[in-house]
Amino acid sequence: MAQSLLVVGSIAFDSIRTPYGEAPEVLGGSAVYFSVAAAFFVPVRLVGVIGEDFPPAYRRVLESRRIDTAGLQVVAGGKTFRWRGSYHGAMNEARTEDVQLNVFGDFRPAIPEAWRDSRLVFLANGSPVTQGAVLDQVRKPDLVVADTMNLWIDTEREALLELLRRVDGLVLNDGEARMLSGEHNLIAAAHKIVGLGPTFVVIKKGEHGSLLVSRGGPPVGVLPPDLICPLPGYPSLKVFDPTGAGDSFAGGMMGYLASAGKYEFRDLVRAMAHGTVTASFTIEDFSVRRLERLTLGEIDERLRLYRGMLEF
Repeated sequence: MAQSLLVVGSIAFDSIRTPYGEAPEVLGGSAVYFSVAAAFFVPVRLVGVIGEDFPPAYRRVLESRRIDTAGLQVVAGGKTFRWRGSYHGAMNEARTEDVQLNVFGDFRPAIPEAWRDSRLVFLANGSPVTQGAVLDQVRKPDLVVADTMNLWIDTEREALLELLRRVDGLVLNDGEARMLSGEHNLIAAAHKIVGLGPTFVVIKKGEHGSLLVSRGGPPVGVLPPDLICPLPGYPSLKVFDPTGAGDSFAGGMMGYLASAGKYEFRDLVRAMAHGTVTASFTIEDFSVRRLERLTLGEIDERLRLYRGMLEF
């Protein structure tokens, strides 16, 4: 039975330049990519903040995808968060050129009373203090997963460590995992992170896929096969814009888990596969444009191909 899914995070205007073109002031933000991806599997409850400059057309993009926007906070006279960046060469990492937090800088999430019973909660990238404030407002969720980044690891480490004791899972990239753990080897890094509190950690490795490690094995060394699972990335020929791929991965993963209503290790592996495939569509166009055109049938077909690639 599907479970209710709540996400709290950023909503932004992105201005992006890649070797394949430019896209000014397009819809972006961690919570947006997550929500649009997750909504292929379950309805999503979205909490975020926007300014009065947020166009009705962008709101329609969200509301047409089984995303409940009753949790959007509109700041009178305010401007929506803006990010400008570019990609070069292999496009493995964005070069940030400008950030204007605007209303997101003072964001204090207010979870609607009717949503405080959400069974799954995803804390999209943001200050761990803000993420903790969200958990203070929800009642006994079945699964809480958080995202983080190098900024918070560097500037709010103590608050992040406190948050990790309150969540079931953590999603972060390979560089962030090494930074948080102090370990270069990703297996050792993942074990150190689960030792900080979460039951499992998912480490994103960009085009090289992702790694799942769950609590229960030794802190270092060879793991039992039911406690670790590396998955490759989907082999994409067309990489147009990588922005939002990690958030789409998390959205596909959490959306699948909410639809399945089960959170055992093998369910997490299947969820990662769904996240991998969903994110592989995101990179084929700017913003959420490819996800807007995407169908669940396309996801199922690519998932079938992906599963076939992993059989031997």
